Amino acid sequence: MRVVLQRVSSASVTVSEKIVGEIQKGLLVLVGIEDADTQEDIDWLVTKITQLRIFGDANDIMNLSVEEVNGDVLVVSQFTLHAATKKGNRPSYIKAARPEVAIPIYEKFVTTLEHKLGKKVPTGIFGADMKVALLNDGPVTIVIDSKNKE
Repeated sequence: MRVVLQRVSSASVTVSEKIVGEIQKGLLVLVGIEDADTQEDIDWLVTKITQLRIFGDANDIMNLSVEEVNGDVLVVSQFTLHAATKKGNRPSYIKAARPEVAIPIYEKFVTTLEHKLGKKVPTGIFGADMKVALLNDGPVTIVIDSKNKE
């Protein structure tokens, strides 16, 4: 699994001109899923996302997690995170899992995140044409790949 985390003051996702998910202070998480992803990838990423210290403390030093600031998390599926661009100018998405594989993993990722945070996690609609709006705070944007644990 590959995620892009963006620390936000607010974020929303709209489908067919209707807001389907929105948050205030917290994290916008764009998530890309590949065939090889397992519960181990989900668990590792959920722990990393919820404990990553990227929110300012009383001295405005990035020292607090989204849990510690009681922030929200908005999750949006994004298969393009697995784009291969080595050859030519048209990205290949061969590494991205097909919907029949990706949807159950995506749903499990969201429920695991909800369990860890102890609250509902709003989402986009898997496979829909979504419009994502955000006010990036910082900006702070971090890419994490469960297959490349640096």
